[in-house]
Amino acid sequence: MALPRDVLTPDTLAMLQEIARSGSFAAAARSMGLVPSALTYRVRQVEDALDVLLFDRSTRQARPTPAGSELLREADRLLGEIDAMANRVKRVATGWETQFTIAVDGIISKPTMMELCETFLALAPGTRLRLRDETLAGTLQALTSGWADIAIGVPEPTNQLDVHGKLLGDVTFVYAVAPHHPLASATEPLSDSVLRAHRAVAVADSVPSGSGITLGLLGGQDVLTVPTMLAKLDAQLRGLGGGFVPEPMARVYLDAGRLVCKSTQRVPRIGRLYYAWRNTAPAPIGRALQWWLEQLGSATTRTALLTRHAHA
Repeated sequence: MALPRDVLTPDTLAMLQEIARSGSFAAAARSMGLVPSALTYRVRQVEDALDVLLFDRSTRQARPTPAGSELLREADRLLGEIDAMANRVKRVATGWETQFTIAVDGIISKPTMMELCETFLALAPGTRLRLRDETLAGTLQALTSGWADIAIGVPEPTNQLDVHGKLLGDVTFVYAVAPHHPLASATEPLSDSVLRAHRAVAVADSVPSGSGITLGLLGGQDVLTVPTMLAKLDAQLRGLGGGFVPEPMARVYLDAGRLVCKSTQRVPRIGRLYYAWRNTAPAPIGRALQWWLEQLGSATTRTALLTRHAHA
């Protein structure tokens, strides 16, 4: 019988990921250009070597068992480490990272990020640039889990020894509703009891596991949860609920009368945001990371990232 180390190759781990992503052995086989029997045989090799069942085959769907889910989590980590290792080797040889990934919180200005990306790619065409849309705690976790090289818009600093962080800036949040929402004509300041009687719109934390950050919600309040801050603004413009939104993102709608700012009995919320990156010692810091840190060292750039938003 083969040993686990003989069958748990990067190709095999990627195959298991594809089965979980596709939801079936047949779909995974098609996407990988294999016949289903060959894929099934390779999975059974892994299961035999580990003496566990990785996928529940009782239905037409291939659902990971608890053991399979654990292996998939470790596969994500190990494959990420392999990519990071290759990146570090390439960086040592050339100074430039082969791929550079940025986790960007939804509160960050997209036009400013695109302008920075445009300048960077003109300077370093050999580096593949990847942006990850994240929210709240998910922004930092993308960095600490090894999925990103730098995180912009981290909501709170971290005490991890291998992560550095600096202040990006502060963002003021305002409570806003559509003009046709019942709270638009309510007496101010709005109390928690008044807010609780109306639906809130909240952005889901993009952290993939565990408990993420929840902000501004009241116990027992009806909640519409959306994936991004832009979707939250859209929902509130449609009168689907109320909630605190970044003033720079809401300003154009407030000025146009499409949103109404309401004072509440709560202390005005100010979000303090950071940017963070991983310590690369003892390897030298890559030139891509150097470039992005230089840009973020500019007060003008930091302000633009927090305030210069585009609106439909």
